[in-house]
Amino acid sequence: MKPDWDKLMKEYASNDKIGVFDVDCTAEGKPLCDSNGVRGFPTIKFGDPSNLEDYSGGRDFAALAKFASDLKPNCSPSNMELCDAEQKAEIETIMALSEAEIDAKIAEEDKKAADAEKLFKDELEKLQNTYKKLQEDKEATLEEVKASGIGMYKAVKAAKKNAPVKEEL
Repeated sequence: MKPDWDKLMKEYASNDKIGVFDVDCTAEGKPLCDSNGVRGFPTIKFGDPSNLEDYSGGRDFAALAKFASDLKPNCSPSNMELCDAEQKAEIETIMALSEAEIDAKIAEEDKKAADAEKLFKDELEKLQNTYKKLQEDKEATLEEVKASGIGMYKAVKAAKKNAPVKEEL
């Protein structure tokens, strides 16, 4: 995918409406990736830089180029003319809030997201521990069964089934 992405970046390098960029989430881009919910690589996001959305389309050049060519500016505080009445009202309501109120709402929602992530990680660790224990128990039981001599029982049964029947006089 990287060569196709690089080709797309080159194609849009001089476009003043659409930017195509990559970010190294393991280095200086980590804070940006963390704040945008990037958990796996590669992750493709699009939209307003302060409100990015997930891309889930194809990963080859043709699919990426088609998607990029269809991008248009979205409703946002800097593009109010693109908003419908409901969106404008929502933006105006938020813009009427103080910076402290906006910061508090952002912090509240970020905390919800962080709490959900922590719960997921904690529960996933429990599941992984349960899986490991179940796997160990299964392997121990299978070893017990093997050590019990069950193979010989199966061999004797097969031999009896295939043995010629003796007739008594």
